[in-house]
Amino acid sequence: MKRLLITGGCGFIGSNFVRYLTRKHPDYHLTVLDALTYSGHLDNLPPEVKHSPRFDFWQGDVRNAELVNALVKGVDAVVHFAAETHVARSIHDNRTFFETDVLGTQTLVNAAAKNPVERFVHLSSSEVYGTAESAPMDENHPLNPRSPYASAKAGADRLVLSYHFTYNLPCVILRPFNNYGPYQHLEKAIPRFITSALRGEALYLHGTGANTRDWLYVEDHCEALDRALHADLGRVNGQVINLGTGRELSLEEVAGKVLDLTGQPRSLIRHAPDRPGQVARHLSSTRKAEDLLGWKARTPFEAGIRRTIDWFRENAEWWERLLWMKDDPACAPHGRRFHD
Repeated sequence: MKRLLITGGCGFIGSNFVRYLTRKHPDYHLTVLDALTYSGHLDNLPPEVKHSPRFDFWQGDVRNAELVNALVKGVDAVVHFAAETHVARSIHDNRTFFETDVLGTQTLVNAAAKNPVERFVHLSSSEVYGTAESAPMDENHPLNPRSPYASAKAGADRLVLSYHFTYNLPCVILRPFNNYGPYQHLEKAIPRFITSALRGEALYLHGTGANTRDWLYVEDHCEALDRALHADLGRVNGQVINLGTGRELSLEEVAGKVLDLTGQPRSLIRHAPDRPGQVARHLSSTRKAEDLLGWKARTPFEAGIRRTIDWFRENAEWWERLLWMKDDPACAPHGRRFHD
């Protein structure tokens, strides 16, 4: 397996994974398909990746069947990140989420069914579970999505599995819990907390801030993805696997740690009205990932958050433009191909 199609490879997790693969498997040929919306940028990838003869980039929409079919024909495996991902945005612009997350996924699995691949790795989300009914949450936890984003991801998640049963699609469905790390858009909680703290501004929490999440450092996530790509197919085919740490921290605890590590007073914490569809608690079971992938998150939150703060402190030029940018002006017609 040496030719990979990575959708959404210019976004937060996707770009980190492209960097990881370039280091870990330098002989692999990577093709990235990304629409370059507000949350995906070519400058998330370093020059040595973009200029490599083993890297191709296509700017386009995952719903573009002609383009997707052509790209899937030339690869051994697909890693599907591309999606609209922000819960709050989904409340106000829900149609886009279903079009991209569900119809885009349908376009990809159709292409993979017509042009067989060795493996289709689908990135779902812990949000499909809703609030924990029991903890830790294993893969048999009921799906109770509480936002349009979560329901769109649940639809895509089940769609991929249906293609496994109907068309024998060789697939692995991963449900990562809350990621954080370099190159994460400021719409997410941790980068928003960090950049606010670095600017000496207030950190706003929805409601009481007591809601908890299982926080996964993105580099650990990339290691798990690599395992999912290369694990024995007989063990992982058609499986759903959680990716988390087995530890939960509240939003208020996270905000407090960020303020302490940036030398700011905890008096900067403010509270805002709670968000509709809020999830009260997320805590991942790690048993299945350990059993099937031989993987366990290695980065304690205290170490990961220090690295993340250091990255944002050293890369202010990257995130300061996001303070005012509403839309990415670099969007181009579907199917535009170029090397940067």
